[in-house]
Amino acid sequence: MPDVLVTRRMVDAAMSALTGLGEVDVYEGPPTAIPRAELLTRVAGVRGLLALLTERVDAELLDAAGPSLRIVANHAVGVDNIDIAECTRRGVLVTNTPDVLTEATADLAWALILACVRRIAEGDRFLRTATPWIWDPRMMLGHDLYGRVIGIVGCGRIGQATARRALGFGMRVVYHNSRPLPPEVAGPLGATWRSFDDLIAESDVVSVHCPLTPSTRHLFDAAAFARMKPTAVLVNTARGPVVDELALAKALRAGEIFAAGLDVFEREPEVEAELLDLDAVTMVPHLGSATVGTREAMGLRAVQNLAAGLAGARPRDLLNPEVLG
Repeated sequence: MPDVLVTRRMVDAAMSALTGLGEVDVYEGPPTAIPRAELLTRVAGVRGLLALLTERVDAELLDAAGPSLRIVANHAVGVDNIDIAECTRRGVLVTNTPDVLTEATADLAWALILACVRRIAEGDRFLRTATPWIWDPRMMLGHDLYGRVIGIVGCGRIGQATARRALGFGMRVVYHNSRPLPPEVAGPLGATWRSFDDLIAESDVVSVHCPLTPSTRHLFDAAAFARMKPTAVLVNTARGPVVDELALAKALRAGEIFAAGLDVFEREPEVEAELLDLDAVTMVPHLGSATVGTREAMGLRAVQNLAAGLAGARPRDLLNPEVLG
């Protein structure tokens, strides 16, 4: 009986770090998530589960694992795939991998912002079709960033890192959180709190970094897009369901906003078909943390948390400390 189940092969350094944790079962299937039925079978009797955001950890899985399960180490900063309350009720530790992906995700947000405002992906696709062209003063006009407003929805670690980069572009920062940031955090960013409605109406770029919760699901819906500037750009590197993708496609076709950059998707890995033929959308396949250094740090952090939980110690990134009493 394996001691640990790893639901997808990680980078080599993280896999090597699993040595010494007992017998480790690693899903080696095709580059898709482990099938649910197979997950429920293979999790039975393990003491530790190292899961990715594609695995739903709920009462059904916990039943399948049985009373031996001690810790679920999530290879992600977000934990919307885990029922933490149910894990806590059953005495199962839950951890994530915060901090290590902050800067990489902020970089990716800015890559999407720049691609959208300057129509980079559209220009690349245009040239690859070998369409005849000549320089023209009216060709593929985008928008300026200098002196404009960026709105950060969810100004935590990644949101703040994204805001810091905006200062280098001479942008003014507004943000929306459930509560304002402390002055010592907001001050260096020159960041001003706004209500959600005011932020989306004022911003030239809206960058989404909030967690997925019942209150943020479809936060960006048809009504929200109607309140945004027709020149505005929306970028989402948080969680896909924060944006209603069909409403986004309709808003782009209607010219209600200028462009969108998406790293995450509502029904990931499926992408809303209405978005696929829109030049105003730049999409990448959930690459926010996809750098060599960041993925190595995430994997090692997940393994360290897993090892601590299995050893009866307090994991560094424990999300339900009440389990330890």
